[in-house]
Amino acid sequence: MTSTFLLLQLDSEGAPYAEIAEILEDLGFRPETEGYDFRYDWGRPVTIAETLGFADRIQEALRGKRIGFRIESSED
Repeated sequence: MTSTFLLLQLDSEGAPYAEIAEILEDLGFRPETEGYDFRYDWGRPVTIAETLGFADRIQEALRGKRIGFRIESSED
């Protein structure tokens, strides 16, 4: 099964963290405590194209919020 992890880079001039967390939770992410800020559990193996498409959705959802992110997906 695939999991996608996000590590956020906040900007002091950007959107509040609570707003960012709400946006990401609406996309299906859950808070993570093991070295990342959020985790998305796909519940199945996914293709590279699917993860890239999901990254595009994340980028669009965060557009204008002045926040950077690092995305990483791995198989469990």
